[in-house]
Amino acid sequence: MLLKAALSMDRAMSRWVGAFLLSCWLVFRTAFCVEGLHRDAKVRGVNLGGWLVIEGWIKPSLFDGIPNGDMLDGTQVQLKSVNLQKYVCAENGGGTTISVNRDAASLWETFTLWRVSEFTFQFRSSSGQFLTCEGEGCSVFATAKTPSATETFYIERNDSKIHIKLSTGAYLQATTANQLTADYPGEPGWDDDNAATFLMTIVANNLHGDYQLANGYGHSKAKEVLQKHRSTFITIEDFSFLYRHRINTVRIPVGWWIAFDHNPPAPFIEGSLEALDNAFTWATSYNIKCIIDLHAAPGSQNGMEHSASRDGTTGWPTSPDYISKTLDVIDFLAKRYAKHPALLGIELLNEPSAASVPLDILVSYYRQGYEVVRKYSSSAYVIMCQRIGNADPLELYQANIGSHNIVVDLHYYNLFDTFFVNMSSVDNIQFIYQSREAQLKALNGSNGLLVFIGEWVNEWNVTSGSQAEYQDFGKAQLEVYNAASFGWAYWTLKNDRQHWDFEWNIRNNYLQLGESPGRQFASQLVILASAVACLFLHNTL
Repeated sequence: MLLKAALSMDRAMSRWVGAFLLSCWLVFRTAFCVEGLHRDAKVRGVNLGGWLVIEGWIKPSLFDGIPNGDMLDGTQVQLKSVNLQKYVCAENGGGTTISVNRDAASLWETFTLWRVSEFTFQFRSSSGQFLTCEGEGCSVFATAKTPSATETFYIERNDSKIHIKLSTGAYLQATTANQLTADYPGEPGWDDDNAATFLMTIVANNLHGDYQLANGYGHSKAKEVLQKHRSTFITIEDFSFLYRHRINTVRIPVGWWIAFDHNPPAPFIEGSLEALDNAFTWATSYNIKCIIDLHAAPGSQNGMEHSASRDGTTGWPTSPDYISKTLDVIDFLAKRYAKHPALLGIELLNEPSAASVPLDILVSYYRQGYEVVRKYSSSAYVIMCQRIGNADPLELYQANIGSHNIVVDLHYYNLFDTFFVNMSSVDNIQFIYQSREAQLKALNGSNGLLVFIGEWVNEWNVTSGSQAEYQDFGKAQLEVYNAASFGWAYWTLKNDRQHWDFEWNIRNNYLQLGESPGRQFASQLVILASAVACLFLHNTL
């Protein structure tokens, strides 16, 4: 009887131990696992920024060879008559006459350049109209909605002084009646009393993206520059480096012109599709997954250089044609890569602007984009980026985009806001543990959508931070962002600015990754299982 009771107890204990370990495994799979990843539970990623979508601040040398490189598309200038000592002004910001009568320059006196060639430009007023002149002897107006030959001017430059002339050779001058007319007689000089001479002040030259690079160099030279960049900036050796440091995913920004790579619309340059194919091949070799991120949409979704905006404007949300073309791009990418073993997900749009992209327009696009991806894959993750600016990420959780494998992408930077300007290292770290962690906890439990910290960086506004302070800041971010239900991706793999450069951070021990959350949990599970097994053996023996 005693032997039978002991055997019965052993069987009961075995069933209990088995059930306990199975429950632990199921909890691990349910709470931590992202489908499709090898071994690790969640995305532990790095962005390949500045590669297939150009951002000049990541690698400024790409722009070094552009002639008149401070007069790229989107450059803002102000023009002052050296003779009258008055600024050129588009009255009411545009839509009417041009005057040369302002003592000080502000918005109406600021013009945005559209570059046609090294020496020819178009001038856009603050309200969007272009300067236009019908010909020699005519006045200049700011009334053209789209530019053509009559809106194109040739610039002669002598340092900060310029002459402006028509294609016919007639020079513009500031008349004593404070008008801008194309009737200066003869060839002007550079004296300060010359009516055809203007002082050009460059107010902003902030856009250095694909549009500026390609249009600045011209197609032939731009193709040469980008071919070299695409073949050397990211290589298979980088994937080897990522694999050795237990990175399991790369987020790859692409531009909308990739879908037309055989003959991309001007001024964009072919070749990014081949590079993306290479990335998928390299990723497969190292068991790394790929997220394709549509970083630049037609017309620009945020007016920034990384969305390939020509002049800082945001045209995407106001054009049904642009939105339709964007869905075509998603269709192209999903169809091409849906069955590729390296694909983890497709991000429908990067950083739409809250100030320019209405929520209803964005939600409609996301719903359509979700359905496009689902035509080709039932399992690929569909990723939606929150609007940047004054927007609550919860707005996407309440939008009912789709049924499964949907991710919301948040970008966490302790930068780009006056709120962070005077923070100390301790303040920054406390903000991560308090505000960021609280938001992640709230979002992790919201409506079934997964949370992805798709961009973050080990950089801040702290001046002269020590290595130990950077290590603590990085540790705080990793501890908090590891809790994101989908995972995280560092911005970016390579960058001329050291603390933005993932490789530099790792090699110089400024960022200490530690074990992935999945490995940590698995290790804890092994320890727990060992303890239970010991207890079982103790009771048995």
